[in-house]
Amino acid sequence: MNDEATPKGWSYNPSSWPQRLPIVGLALIGTAVAAYLAAYQLRWIDTVWEPFFGNGSIRILNSKVSHILPIPDAALGAAGYFLDAVTGLIGSRDRWRSLPWMVVLFGIAVGPLGAISVLLVILQPVMFDAFCTLCLASAVISVLMIGPAMDEVLASLQYVKGEAARGSWWRAFWGMQQNKSRKGALTR
Repeated sequence: MNDEATPKGWSYNPSSWPQRLPIVGLALIGTAVAAYLAAYQLRWIDTVWEPFFGNGSIRILNSKVSHILPIPDAALGAAGYFLDAVTGLIGSRDRWRSLPWMVVLFGIAVGPLGAISVLLVILQPVMFDAFCTLCLASAVISVLMIGPAMDEVLASLQYVKGEAARGSWWRAFWGMQQNKSRKGALTR
C-alpha cells in the first residue's frame, strides 16, 4: 500500500479512524453499562435490570468480590472504559509512529480491562452460581476491543524496534524521532 500512514509491511493502517472509532464506540457503550452497574452498587438506584438470570445480577453486584476494593468494581470498570475511549481518540491516523507511547497506554488500558472482565465472568458461576446479564455484556465489549487495539500496539512496537536500530528507541517511543524516509518527504 502506498499510503504513508500505513506501517511498513501492513495492508492497512491500525491507527486509521475506521479502525479506532469502533473501539471508541464500544468503550463509550462499556462506560455507560459499567456506570449504570456502579450506580446500583453505590446505591444511587434501587434496582438493576436483569432479563435472564432472576436475582443473578443482585447476587453478583452485591458480592464481596465486587466490593473487594474501596471502590465498587463497576465504577472501576466505567473509569477504565472511559480511559479506553479517551486514549483511543488522541492522535492522528499515524499515531502508531508519531505517538507510540499513547498507543501503548491505549493497549494497556484495553488489554487488562478485557482480562479482568473475563476473570470476573468466570467467577460468576464458580463462586456465586449466578450470572449478571449486563456484566456479561460488559465482558463481551471488553473482549471485542482487545484485537483491534493490540494491532495498533503491535504496529507501534514494530516501528519503535525499527527506529531503535537507526537511533534511540527512547526517542522513537516518545515520538521525538522520525524515520529518514518521512523526514525526506516532509522537506520536499
